[in-house]
Amino acid sequence: MNIVKENIDDLNAVIKVKISPEDYNERYNTALKRYQKKVDMPGFRPGKVPVDMVKKRFGKHILVEEINDMLSESLHKYIADNKIDILGNPLPKDGNHIDFEHQTEFEFQYELGLAPKMNIELSPKEKYSYYTVKIDDALVEKNVEYIRRNYGQVIHPEISEEKDILIGDFAELDAQGNILAGGVFKTTLIAIEKVTNDANRKKLIGLKKDDKIVLTDLSDDAAYIFEILELPADKLKGLSLQFTLKTLSRIALADLNQELFDKVYGAGKVNSVEEFRNKIVEEISIMHTSDSDRKFMNEIAESLMKKTNLTLPEKFLKKFLYLTNKEKTSMEQVEKEYHSYSDALKWQLIENHLLKTNNITVSNEEAEKYVSDLVKMNYAKRAMSATEEQIKEQVKKVLSDEKQVRNTYDRLYDQKLIELFKKTFTLEKKELPFEEFFKKPNP
Repeated sequence: MNIVKENIDDLNAVIKVKISPEDYNERYNTALKRYQKKVDMPGFRPGKVPVDMVKKRFGKHILVEEINDMLSESLHKYIADNKIDILGNPLPKDGNHIDFEHQTEFEFQYELGLAPKMNIELSPKEKYSYYTVKIDDALVEKNVEYIRRNYGQVIHPEISEEKDILIGDFAELDAQGNILAGGVFKTTLIAIEKVTNDANRKKLIGLKKDDKIVLTDLSDDAAYIFEILELPADKLKGLSLQFTLKTLSRIALADLNQELFDKVYGAGKVNSVEEFRNKIVEEISIMHTSDSDRKFMNEIAESLMKKTNLTLPEKFLKKFLYLTNKEKTSMEQVEKEYHSYSDALKWQLIENHLLKTNNITVSNEEAEKYVSDLVKMNYAKRAMSATEEQIKEQVKKVLSDEKQVRNTYDRLYDQKLIELFKKTFTLEKKELPFEEFFKKPNP
């Protein structure tokens, strides 16, 4: 067998594989005998069909199968042995016609997409912002109220206020303001806080049982109206709904006292309002560390993508994406989504390069500990206790799922890259108010 790689440019190559009878005869004859043992043909006992008859009936199929296996093995070995860094998989070259019926010598050609060369140096001279959530009194108070609400009691007052849940009848009105026969009608609940249209929200405040109001301009709250009434999108335009209040519920906040502190953190662990608030500050800080890391990582990824300015074998990759997904997608769809795919691939290449050049690895023990910690945390969140055996069983279950294993390793590699960046780059720490920190960028 003769294998030759011909470079077209820095990102594309062709591999030519020549196969002659001496390369495949032994495998082919062995496969014929294997078929002979299991083939069943009228007039012959099992395993006694003459080899010539097996060859005549199944020979081409067997030859194709064996040569394809040889090609796959040889290609992957050649690529590995020669340390060729490829993208995707080799693709059979167009116009490479093979006649298995009459040829005895074959030449196969495969297109390769080559990974771009890169050399990324990380330097402490580079400065990046590291944003954290500013933990001010307003944010602490918001979290205090959230806990008090979670541990509060449901009451049923007479008049609605802005944080109440209302249950009532929604009925569609016609142009004259009358209930439309056959129109929308549903009894369900509505949370006043979730209504963003000011006029509609104000109408829902101050209601008593059996009061009626009319809600308009519903497209302002399209997502929420869909959720509670399950209406199709085209139904909202110009729709007017009469709402009749039947019952209302309010959560009376739990008192800020020792009973609440013990329920939330365990008996005697927090013993004053000041300690309670300090504990919340600590939790907010821990809770948003991953958000700060993610923001930091995104900024570095964007910066490194611009600096490396990688070029990919676009034509090859589009062909590869189409051929490997042609039952689910079209070439037009590939063209449309290619930019997002190529950006993700570029960052993956940069990540892999950084992991390799900085000798970053994740061991099985680290993955098991990570999953174990997550399992313990989930039990703690649900205020449940678990034995070591139960935790081990949960860890084993998670690690038996290929997707979850992949996600675990991805997270751990990300964590190690973030630590590398923190140690290497010069960080400028900046606090942002909660709303600004989580503000979505303009599309």
